[in-house]
Amino acid sequence: MRAPLLGLLAVFVFASSADAISPSVTSISPVGGRRGTEVSVTITGRRLADAEEFVFYGPGVRVQRVEPVDETTCKATFAIAPDAALGLHDFRLRTRTGISGLKTFSVGSLPESNEIEPNNDFAKPQAIAMNTTINGVAGTEDIDYYAVKVKKGERISVEIEGIRLGLTLFDPAVSILDERRFELATSDDSALIWQDGFVSILAPADGTYIISAREAAYRGNGLCLYRLHVGGFPRPTATLPAGGKLGDSIDVGWIGDLLGEKSSRITLPTLPDRHFGLLASDERGTAPYPNLFRLSPFGNTLEQESNDRQPTATTFTPPTALNGVISTAGDIDHFTFTAKKDQTLDLRVFARQIRSPLDPVLTVFDKKGGRVGLNDDSGGPDSYLRFRAPRDGEYILAVADHLKKGGPDYVYRVEIAPSVPKLTLATASESLRRGGSVQAIAVPRGNRQAIVINATRTDFSGAVSVSASDLPAGASFRAGPMGPSIAQIPVLFEAGSDAPLGASLATLEGKVVDSSDVTPGSEFLSTSELVLGQNNRPFWTRTVEKLAVAVTEEAPFSIELIEPRVPIVRGGAMELKVVAKRKPGFTAPIAVSLPWNPPGISSKAEGVIPENQSEGKILINASGNAELNTWQILADATYVEPPPAGTTNRRGFRGGRLTVSSGFAKLTVVAPYLAFRYSPVSVEQGQEVVLPVKVTQSTPFEGEAKAVLVGLPNRVTAEPILITKEMTELAFKIKTDPASPPGDNKNLFCQVVIMKDGEPILHNLYGGRLRVDAPAASKKPGSVGVAAAKPATATDDKPLSRLEKLRLESKERAKAAEAAGGM
Repeated sequence: MRAPLLGLLAVFVFASSADAISPSVTSISPVGGRRGTEVSVTITGRRLADAEEFVFYGPGVRVQRVEPVDETTCKATFAIAPDAALGLHDFRLRTRTGISGLKTFSVGSLPESNEIEPNNDFAKPQAIAMNTTINGVAGTEDIDYYAVKVKKGERISVEIEGIRLGLTLFDPAVSILDERRFELATSDDSALIWQDGFVSILAPADGTYIISAREAAYRGNGLCLYRLHVGGFPRPTATLPAGGKLGDSIDVGWIGDLLGEKSSRITLPTLPDRHFGLLASDERGTAPYPNLFRLSPFGNTLEQESNDRQPTATTFTPPTALNGVISTAGDIDHFTFTAKKDQTLDLRVFARQIRSPLDPVLTVFDKKGGRVGLNDDSGGPDSYLRFRAPRDGEYILAVADHLKKGGPDYVYRVEIAPSVPKLTLATASESLRRGGSVQAIAVPRGNRQAIVINATRTDFSGAVSVSASDLPAGASFRAGPMGPSIAQIPVLFEAGSDAPLGASLATLEGKVVDSSDVTPGSEFLSTSELVLGQNNRPFWTRTVEKLAVAVTEEAPFSIELIEPRVPIVRGGAMELKVVAKRKPGFTAPIAVSLPWNPPGISSKAEGVIPENQSEGKILINASGNAELNTWQILADATYVEPPPAGTTNRRGFRGGRLTVSSGFAKLTVVAPYLAFRYSPVSVEQGQEVVLPVKVTQSTPFEGEAKAVLVGLPNRVTAEPILITKEMTELAFKIKTDPASPPGDNKNLFCQVVIMKDGEPILHNLYGGRLRVDAPAASKKPGSVGVAAAKPATATDDKPLSRLEKLRLESKERAKAAEAAGGM
């Protein structure tokens, strides 16, 4: 246990956050629109009265108007480009004072219509036209019915967007029924589109067909909004190959559509895109959602049937991407390659990541016999294996399904290449539903805001620098080096006092410092948890590759972290001073904290700058193995919006927060100036004992240092001792009371305060031990008192045992009796 600094100020507790006074977006209605049209949307939430801008992460949706209504409502007009990508478009809402969490807006290709209640009676369904998108809601125990008229042989495709809209834990189910209520097709979950479902049939006769949409367990609610796409569009379940080389033109086969397999010539983009997909289209329509398609630097090798046995394995040469299908139950696809001894290759399977139902197992065999590599799951259902060839020769790579299943859409892609260095920068997950903070920057004019960036190094080590580009006008960026031993740092955004209000999507990039032979690829990722499942586990997430940065109105305060003039020592503690500059009229308490601690440094969750005051403190402690280094640290200060008027308690209230940051300050961690070696001692209740301590001083200091013995039991005292740099031994005189509790106290330590440049350097020096014993026997009237327990010598490393002490006391009594008899 680390001791707190003596005299530390009491603190109030405030919730911590990394965001400014941010708007909270609860819902958007409608949740999507047709490309080539303008859509009026209504946004509900909190703190929306000063809404100004929507920030979309990709092209395709332009915001024409933003019209705040009140604190809880905002209206806007979205102009959707005719060539906008179908599917989800990520965005945030910027107000004059903050920026929201990430939300999505869905773009479709069909005419839009709304559900009209009542439509929950099978006999009275809502009539709709083919090739329509319906915006509806699945209530509790609600089944929505829609009727379409089609000709015999026409394809009826139905797809529902539910969980993908990111609003709530919604498990939709869809069915196609005939007029006699006979179910022709049904779908709850689909590997292709996650928890959502789709069905396709060929109409067996002319007539009216009924489509039902509901929550699978009939537990819907007002947030279970859906987009139901009904039409004659194709809906393939997979593509082969499942990926391709950036910039290539390739032939892609469409698998799983009712009207048979087809192929298309596709020209792939030249830049990576983790959300890239291919849209199936024919003379009857276009699929409402893309089939995910992997983009990479590698060309394709397609499996050559029959390769279900090792002797007929498909030959390939790395680097490449293997593409195939586990087409039947029990199928195993084999590929063969040649490798040199100690050649290292990364083998990475893409199946579930591209929405294949395959749960792949990857195995590598030596062609001369014996398995030399195996992987099933690697942080998810897909497989990854780093293979190092044990000899020159031929090897067999095998792909199979974990449960030995198969089917025409069990596609896979295995990318095989030498390992290359890679640097991944990322924010923490944005989990607003779990009380987390917005992972975007809203920096007030004339102020600063920090965010912590995590770094994952693959196949390299060393220090990393982080840079940011594409910032809003008037904003700037600062970051210290990320040393070889650390995987995260705070980075700082600043805005000039005259910076215009606005937002942009910043590009963050990392580079290796002082290394000419390693140039890792760099990427930045930020993941938002939109829907949580059981036990608050992320169920539906969206990942973007830019950091939203906004310049907002001035804050009513700013802070500075006063740089300490002295170091913190291993095992020691320090109070960091934070000074606030308040604007006139702003008197509220401000919570202060460190958003990031250097390795081996811990900080108290939060301190406080009390109401109408300007200074606060943050207690930090250094572990005994804290890294010796000089670090750049900064502080956050958060004002929490008070509860609404008339509210008597804060329980359940989550108000807005305004967070600003200090500039960087240096914190140096050094070895302790001195070390103590304690000799354990024992003493009887009511007696005194001397605790000897040997002192080793490694860093000379001027003047006197004060040593205080801490951890003594109740009713036991010891006077402090003043130490100088010449001293090599100390002796604490310990006094006990007849009522001092007996026991072995193993957690004694000294707090030693060395003053330098007017600031304390606090050491916590552990290892002391004191045993308090009850008297061995009551004294008889007229007997001579027993001497105080003998302290162990400075060289004695073991306390006296109970037996040794009894023997010593017996000898002392005998001597006393002998002396009394001779008088």
